Amino acid sequence: MTADRRSLILIEDDLVLGESLVQRLTLEGIRTHWASSVKEGEALLRQHRPGLIVCDIRLPDGSGEELLTRLMPEIGGTPIIVVTAFGDVAQAVRLLRAGADDYVEKPFPAQLLIDKLAAFASWTPPSDPPVNGAGWSSPAMQTLNRQLQKLGAVETSVLLSGESGAGKEVAARRLHDLGPRAAAPFLGVNCSAIPTELFESQVFGHERGAFTGATERRAGLAEQAGAGTLFLDEVAELGPQSQAKLLRLLQERRFTRLGGHEELELRARIVAASNAELRKRVADGRFREDLYYRLAVVELSLPPLRERPEDLGQLAAHFLGHFATALGRDEPEISAAAFDALLAHHWPGNVRELRNRIERAMVLGEGARLEPADLFPEHRAREAPPLSLSDARDAAERQHIRQILARSGNRINEAAQMLGISRTTMWERMRRLGIKE
Repeated sequence: MTADRRSLILIEDDLVLGESLVQRLTLEGIRTHWASSVKEGEALLRQHRPGLIVCDIRLPDGSGEELLTRLMPEIGGTPIIVVTAFGDVAQAVRLLRAGADDYVEKPFPAQLLIDKLAAFASWTPPSDPPVNGAGWSSPAMQTLNRQLQKLGAVETSVLLSGESGAGKEVAARRLHDLGPRAAAPFLGVNCSAIPTELFESQVFGHERGAFTGATERRAGLAEQAGAGTLFLDEVAELGPQSQAKLLRLLQERRFTRLGGHEELELRARIVAASNAELRKRVADGRFREDLYYRLAVVELSLPPLRERPEDLGQLAAHFLGHFATALGRDEPEISAAAFDALLAHHWPGNVRELRNRIERAMVLGEGARLEPADLFPEHRAREAPPLSLSDARDAAERQHIRQILARSGNRINEAAQMLGISRTTMWERMRRLGIKE
């Protein structure tokens, strides 16, 4: 039976968690088979060979540990993740020794399984399909693109910094696509999801004796990436031991599978990213200085979404089209009021927050047009006291000026021209209404 690397078997009896995981995984293009008991799980395991098996330890009709242990010879080399609740970690450790690859504790996000599937099954999830130019119109992103084009042709190490959700992986993929490695694999992994004790196994791979007595070899991330790009996201979250092993990999460009003897060459380009300030972590003694300088020969910073309003419309249109296709429905319009609400929002979660808000609005909405309440449902619960006529007039003027500033990229002269007033009047209005430049 040939393994389907884009599929997953989930054995979980929690209906709320199971439904949530299946819905998210399906949207990400992962074929998910869900069982809620030992009996159903065994049937699925005999019918399918997925890219990843995720199994709860406690099930209503028996033990997930017993099921996995009994079927381990038939499962073969399929990666296994054990799901535990508080107090079940000892069982998870026993399963790791018996051949499981990792464990997670409830509750956990679907993104964690997506990252694990990518790491174990050498599959890059299409969580954010290529933007085809969306999100690169602002001056800051055009500058970044020019820098990536120059770096694409060389082997210089690159560290991407910026707030969470700003699009560091999108930039890493663009760097990959712009260089000679474009036809080779791009493999991304979230370093915060790799336990210290499993770092060597997941990054370097491992060798172990199979039940038949033959040697089983499993390629790690460094080997799976081949001559492509290995993208290490959230690299600041690596512990001291993992940092030391990564430094050695970068210095020697060679590695050995855990339990093996053959020395392999690192052919992939390493690109790292972090939303933490690595320089500060170096100063605090929490990140190795020598590793930082190995990773950050060139450090590029991604601007947050609130600083590039020119990209907002393109990104919103891109995500609308993506989720309309995924859900099999017509693409809705964004009303003028809803777009104004998008411009006025501060976007603490950046592009990822925009994606999530549009996804939620698309899944739950039924109309042909998205309104502010669809994108910002938390505002429905706010019942502000009625404004005086003067306050209402000021609020409307303040909102309108902010929108024009956003559309002009915060260029005061251009915004004043769009409003039909002088620059001096513009400054006076901004001062009176408490609008900061």
